[in-house]
Parts: sequence; C-alpha cells; structure tokens
Amino acid sequence: MTKSLFPGFDGLMSLSRREGVDVRPTLLRVLTDLYVQKNTHSDDEQRQFVELATRLIDQVDDATRAAVKARLAIYPQAPIPVLQKLGLVAAQEGRRVPLAREIPTPAPAPSPVRTPTDAERRMAANMAMQPTDAAEIHDMFFRAGASERALILHNLAQTPLKAAPRIPTARARRAFQILEMAAIAGDVENFALELGDSLILPSRVAAQIVDDAGGEALAVAARALDMPSPNFQRILLFFKPEIGNSVNEVYRLSRLYDRLSDRSALVILAAWRGSTLAVTRAKYQPSLHDGERQRARAGASQTRPGVQPGAMPRRTGTDGSSER
Repeated sequence: MTKSLFPGFDGLMSLSRREGVDVRPTLLRVLTDLYVQKNTHSDDEQRQFVELATRLIDQVDDATRAAVKARLAIYPQAPIPVLQKLGLVAAQEGRRVPLAREIPTPAPAPSPVRTPTDAERRMAANMAMQPTDAAEIHDMFFRAGASERALILHNLAQTPLKAAPRIPTARARRAFQILEMAAIAGDVENFALELGDSLILPSRVAAQIVDDAGGEALAVAARALDMPSPNFQRILLFFKPEIGNSVNEVYRLSRLYDRLSDRSALVILAAWRGSTLAVTRAKYQPSLHDGERQRARAGASQTRPGVQPGAMPRRTGTDGSSER
C-alpha cells in the first residue's frame, strides 16, 4: 500500500522527525488525492490507507483536516473508519451521514387575506363617466369656493369614475413652453387656444378655465399636463396679476398644486370633456322631442280609418238631424 500510493512515505516521516520539518499535512493531502483518483481499491490498499490516514488526521491542523474531509465526503468509496474519524459517519452506525444534507425550505406562509377598503373597491371598479355625471362635476367645481374646490379635488382621488388618459409626454412638454411664453406676453387668446389643444378641450371650457378667478381650474389643467411646479408658479405670477400680486394667493395655489394628485386632475379633465356631450344633448333635445311628437302624430293619422267597411255614410238633414 505504502509503495503503491506514496513510495517515499517512510522516508519523509523520518526526515520530518529528524529535521523538524512538519510534512504531515502535505502527506495527508497527497495521500488522499492519490486515493480518490481511483474508483476501486484492493483490500490491502484500503487497509493501508485507513491505517495511515487515521494516524495523520489527529496530527494535522484544522485546515488540512477540513480539506481532506471535503474530498472524502464526495468520494463514494471512502473507507468507513476514515469517515468516522472525520465525523462524517456516526460511530455507532456503519453507514455514511450526508455532509451536505438538504435543509427543507419551509413553504412561505400564505399572506393573510386582507379585505379591500371601500376606496380600493371603488378604484377597481373604474366606472366610465356618463355625460350627466361629467356635467354635474363640471358645474359643481366651477360653482364651488376655494375650500370646497380643495375638498372636491381631494375626494376625486378615490372616486370610481374613470379618469382621462395621460397627455403624451412630448405633447405636454411642448405645451409647457407655449403656455409659459403666452403667460409672460399676456396673450390670453393664444394661451386658451394652446390649453384647449393640449388637453383636447372645447374652446368654451378652455376659456372658462382661463377666466376662472380662483386659479384652481388652472392648477388642475397644469397638473393634468404634469407641469413642473416652478413653471406653474411662473404662469401664476405673469398670467394672473390678481393672484401674482398676492403672496398668500400664490402660496395657497402652489401648495394646492403640490398636493393635487394626478388622478384627481385627470378625473376633472374627463368631466370637462364629457360635459360637452351633455351640453350638446341638452341643446338638441327639444328639437328631437318635437320631431318625435310630430312623427307620432303623423303615424296615428295614417292608421286611423275614415269610414268603416260596409257602413253607410251619414247624411245630415236641414234641421241638423242625421239620416241614414
């Protein structure tokens, strides 16, 4: 065994004792490497390896012992006594103990089912806005005062009504520049025109937003465009002198703008757009109603028979009595 696995083993051990050079860690590593290179071993090779390895395991450092342990732990033909010496096999049992036993991963605990809030249920519903709802929100907003408008905008963040889609970024950035230039120049006409084009609003609603004295409608329009706050503040200062000259008003609207959610602004935008349909329907509803009445009368006159078949016409006498 010694000659077949490591021929100079005895000589190296003698040199180690005589010169004071500790070669035992190297010997154990090399001996183990040579042993695991073969798939099978004779009884004599296995006996001698067990004898040498078990003697050296107690005489080497922990690092060497750990390296040998790692090599033999994955070697299927490792001798049981050596594995027991390394702590890889229980001493009272003649079988191997897996070194890297798989630790079962506990199944993740199911997250507790949380009941959605009323706001979440309403948001999930995402109801389409009817023209009558849009007109009501439109009128309610423009009739309300400053504090009421702030409350309306806060509540719209949780409304089930469907919001308008976001304005494309490139179009919105272009609107920032044009609106700010028009505000600095005091060009009300072009400001309203650009506001209506960018938000896809009729000229009537765009003019109403521009003429709004409170400034909340302009804040909603700017938030629907996702305008940066500094741009909105500059527009307030130049385009709305009655607001720009008041520090309190500028601060109030700037604070409202920073707290205004995108969803609230887009819901108001959807209401502004939908209110046009309600106005159009109301405008043409009387004529449509009259037309329906006329068609109903014409149909009735066509279906009413003049004389019943087989009946004799009545003749009126000179005294007003009827004769047959």
